[in-house]
Amino acid sequence: MVLHDEQYEAYIQILKEELIPAFGCTEPIALAYAASIARQELGKNPSQVRVEVSGNIIKNVKSVIVPNTGGMNGIEAAVAAGIVAGKPEKQLEVIADIRQEQIQEISAFLEQTPIKVALADSEYIFDIGVILYHGEETVKVRIVGEHTNVVLIEHDGRRLLEKEIAADSIASSMMDRSVLNIQDIVTFADIADIEDIKPILDRQIAYNMAIAEEGIRSNYGANIGKVLLHTYGEDVKTKARAYAAAGSDARMNGCSLPVIICSGSGNQGITASVLVIVYARELGIDQDRLYRALLVSNLATIHQKTGIGRLSAYCGAISAGCGSGAGIAYLMGDGHEVIAHTLVNSLAIVSGIICDGAKASCAAKISTAVDAGLMGYAMYKQGQQFHAGDGIVAKGIEANITNIGLLAKEGMRETDKEILTIMTGK
Repeated sequence: MVLHDEQYEAYIQILKEELIPAFGCTEPIALAYAASIARQELGKNPSQVRVEVSGNIIKNVKSVIVPNTGGMNGIEAAVAAGIVAGKPEKQLEVIADIRQEQIQEISAFLEQTPIKVALADSEYIFDIGVILYHGEETVKVRIVGEHTNVVLIEHDGRRLLEKEIAADSIASSMMDRSVLNIQDIVTFADIADIEDIKPILDRQIAYNMAIAEEGIRSNYGANIGKVLLHTYGEDVKTKARAYAAAGSDARMNGCSLPVIICSGSGNQGITASVLVIVYARELGIDQDRLYRALLVSNLATIHQKTGIGRLSAYCGAISAGCGSGAGIAYLMGDGHEVIAHTLVNSLAIVSGIICDGAKASCAAKISTAVDAGLMGYAMYKQGQQFHAGDGIVAKGIEANITNIGLLAKEGMRETDKEILTIMTGK
């Protein structure tokens, strides 16, 4: 199999767009980013703040600790950090450089400045609006669809930036994700020039393993990684699950290390990479094969998430866990047939796990997701598989990915609303 030059370059571009660094959970960081842009335009600290966000933003910011804030959490903390100490030019690393004395400034700002949070009247799943007031002066910044997709900057009613909002919630400037399919992803992994993807993947390996190791070493969240190692030992499967979970526990609970995200999520970036990296290291598999397996894992994750969207009631770690199972299949020397069946099997096992926001239990869901990815692979290697008609399983991997997208994006809309109602007590 071959890829046309245009498709090859498209896959490279998708990786460049998706595998980017972020500091902390991406939704609170997007809030901090919007707030920092607004503060820069205002030129002074505001006397009051209004934040208008979609329900999924509330869900994903409510419980997670904002890094470099001394353990603060929630929308107000994220916005305050962006206003007081954010560097908008650093985008998803906007609050990475906060100094110790600035933490006190953030705390003082929160005590002295009213911050009103409201549910946005919006059709978009991902919608952030930050409005700063100082006397009669106002500045509004709006981000829609993607964490850094600024669609509006407005100062006293004068629009300094205004962008059309893409219907599919993916920024119109980004590469069309419809070029992705599992057959071509495997072909791309087979033929990719390592020099084209090495800088992208080297950074993913370094960043995501660093936070995974920190999660194992220190005390974060529910310490799922440590629980797994203590309970089940240190065979390669347990170690891989533990390190993936530990990376999430650290990230959700204030660790100041950056991660390389995938499909807009640090947890998905960790899940899609750490499992494959640990397996390669533990089994002594060469670096070239690791790079190519990571291409499969990352792109399979992105492909699944394209139909689902950035945020939904469907846990994103499931897509990444199933994607990482495909990456393991490739790592072990298997091709398209095995990889496709691994994905079908694993999706049949864990599809339907809900997303109830970013918090400590994400780590446990990651452990479950990567276990399903490994189970899906083991099943097919032993002559077992789920067939079309087994529940939601359809014939062919692409049909299954399409159906999961419909289930998550359309079928779980009401589920998403009910989750938010339960979480907010309203």
